[in-house]
Amino acid sequence: MSLRRRLNLTTVTRSLSSVSSGADPFLSHPSHNHLSSIKSKSELVKSYTVTPPIKPWPQNLYPKRLVSIITSQQNLDLALQIFHHAGKYHPNFFHNYDTYNAIINKLARARAFQEVEILLGDLLKLNVKCGENLFIGVIRNYGIASRPKQALEMFLRIKDFGVETSVRSFNTLLNALIQNKQYKLVHMLFKNCKKRFNVVPNVFTCNILLKGFCKSDDIEGALKVLDEMPEMGMVPNVVSYTTILGGFVSRGDMDGAKKVFDEILDRGWIPDATTYTILMDGFCKTGKLIEAVKVMDEMEENGIEPNDVTYGVMIEAFCLNKKSGEAVNLLQDMLEKKYVPDSVLCCKLIDLLCEEGKVEDACDLWKKLLRKNVTPDNAISSTLIYWLCKDDNIVEAKKLFDEFEKSSFPSVLTYNTLIAGMCEKGELCEAGRLWDDMVEKGCTPNSFTYNMLIKGFCKVGKAKDGIKILEEMLDKGCFPNRSTYSILVEGLYDSGQEAEVPQILALAASSVQGIDTDTWEIIISRLFANLDQKSDVIDRLVR
Repeated sequence: MSLRRRLNLTTVTRSLSSVSSGADPFLSHPSHNHLSSIKSKSELVKSYTVTPPIKPWPQNLYPKRLVSIITSQQNLDLALQIFHHAGKYHPNFFHNYDTYNAIINKLARARAFQEVEILLGDLLKLNVKCGENLFIGVIRNYGIASRPKQALEMFLRIKDFGVETSVRSFNTLLNALIQNKQYKLVHMLFKNCKKRFNVVPNVFTCNILLKGFCKSDDIEGALKVLDEMPEMGMVPNVVSYTTILGGFVSRGDMDGAKKVFDEILDRGWIPDATTYTILMDGFCKTGKLIEAVKVMDEMEENGIEPNDVTYGVMIEAFCLNKKSGEAVNLLQDMLEKKYVPDSVLCCKLIDLLCEEGKVEDACDLWKKLLRKNVTPDNAISSTLIYWLCKDDNIVEAKKLFDEFEKSSFPSVLTYNTLIAGMCEKGELCEAGRLWDDMVEKGCTPNSFTYNMLIKGFCKVGKAKDGIKILEEMLDKGCFPNRSTYSILVEGLYDSGQEAEVPQILALAASSVQGIDTDTWEIIISRLFANLDQKSDVIDRLVR
C-alpha cells in the first residue's frame, strides 16, 4: 500500500472516530470560529482576500502612491481595475479628489467618456471635495473628441460638485467650442459671461474670441473686439495682434497682414517666432517667396530663432518653387538645431530631388535623416524605390528595401513599388520572390499588385500566365479594377494569343464587376483591325 493511500485511510479513520464519539466535525473546523464571528454581509465580503490586479500590490497604500501607479499604467483597463480594487478591497484606503482626478483625466484623454461619467456620478454621491482642474481636463478632452455639446454640459454641471466656475474653465470651454466651429455660441457665451456665469473675462478670453472671429472670416468683428478691449480694462498683447494677423493671412490679404505686423513693431513689442512664421506662411501661400525670405532674414537679425514650424513652412515653399538647393540647406540648418522634420516634409524634398534627377543625393539625404533619428517611413522608402527603379537601378532599390525591412514593416505601397519596378524590367523571378515574402509576412496584395504581375508577364510574352494570376486574384476575393482586364486583353493581342480572350470574358462574367468600357473598346478595335483573320475568335465571343 502506498504512503498516499495510508495517509488517506488514516484521515478517514480519524474522522469516523470523531463522529462516533459524538463530536461535530463542522464545529471543530478551524474556520467555524472565524465565520461565526461575522455579523454582516459587508464583513463577510471583507473577510475574503481578492487577488489584486497587479503584483506586487503595495502593503501600505496611500492616495499619492495610487495616483503614481495609475498615471504610470499604460493599460487603461488595468488602471481602472487598480483604482476600483484600491477603493473596495485595500484595508482602510479611501479615495480622495487626487485619485479621482488621476483616473478621470486618464480616461478622458483615452476618450472613455462613459467610464468618466460613471466616476463623476460616484464623486457626486460621495460628496468628495473637488477642484476645478478635473473639470477643465474633461471639457478640454470633450472638445478634442468633437463633442462640443458635452463640453458645454460639463461646464454647466461644475457647480453641482460644489465648485465655482472661474475664467480658466470658461476659457477652456470657449477653446473647445472654437475647435468645433461653434463660433456664434462662443460670441453669445462671451456676452453673457458676467451675468450668467459670474465670470470676469481676461485678456486670454478676448484672444480666444478674436480667434473665433478670425476662423469664421469675420476680421471686422475681431477688429471691433480689439478696439473694445481697453474699455473692458484689458490691454491687447502680441498674441491678440498675431491672431488678427493670422486672420488676414487666411483671407490672403497680405497688405492687411503687413499693417498689423508693423503695428506690433510700432508698439515696441518684439514679435515671437509664431508671429514671424504666420507672416512668412502668408507670403509663401500667395506666391511671394522672396518676401517670405526677407521676413526670415529680418527674424534672425532681430535675434528670434526659427522653430520647427518656421523651417517646415519655408522648406515646403522652396520645394513648391522647385528650389531643391535652398530647401536642402534649410533642412541641414534645421537638423543642426536638433529639430526633427516630419516624414511628409522629408518626402516632398526627396521627391523633388528625384524629379530633378538627383536620386543619389536623395538617397544620401535619407540616410542622413535616419542617422538623425527621423522615423523610417513607408512613403519616403517607396518614393526612393520608385525613382531608383525608374533610373534602372533595381539592385539599389532592393538594397534600400532590405535596409528598410530591418527596422520597419514595409506597407503594401512599398511592396507594390518594388514589385512594379521589377516587373517593368522583366525581373519576374525576383518579383515572385518578393510577392511570396509579402504574403508570408501578412501583407495582403491588392489589385495594383496583381495588375503589376499580370503586366510583367504580358510584357515578356507570357500573357497566359497572366490569366492564371487573374484566376488566383478572383479566388482570393480581390476584385479586379478597370486596368486589370485591359492590361491582360492588350497583352494577349500583343503576343498573338487572342484566342484566349473569350476565357477572360468568361472569368469577367463570373465576377461582380464584369468587363469595363475601356476593355470592350480594346477588344472591338483589335477584332475589327483584321476582321477576315479573326472569324474564329468572333465566333467564340458570340457563342
